[in-house]
Amino acid sequence: MSTFSIFLVLITIVCFLLVVVIMVQNPKGGGLSSSLGGSTQIGGVQKTTDFLDKSTWTLGGILILLILLSSLSFGGSLGTDSKIIDKTETVTPKAATPAPMTPAPATEPAK
Repeated sequence: MSTFSIFLVLITIVCFLLVVVIMVQNPKGGGLSSSLGGSTQIGGVQKTTDFLDKSTWTLGGILILLILLSSLSFGGSLGTDSKIIDKTETVTPKAATPAPMTPAPATEPAK
């Protein structure tokens, strides 16, 4: 498995988790926090809000770190050793095929 594949899988997982954590939250206080009830639950509503807030910031930081690391790991590989354009190959144009022969229109003899 290449470095590109590893970073791609990790970034995809972190993005999915970040979307889930953000979707669980509700900016008006009606997300997962309100469905857990009052402070009689384990940890209470405030603890859930704190956990979701910390999870969002942590996953966001991990995502930025993964993106920066992937950028640094691929930064030097596109210099002169590019596989897209091989400088040693020369492109030769194809020989033009002659047009099909059509009879010339009849001309009148000069007077």
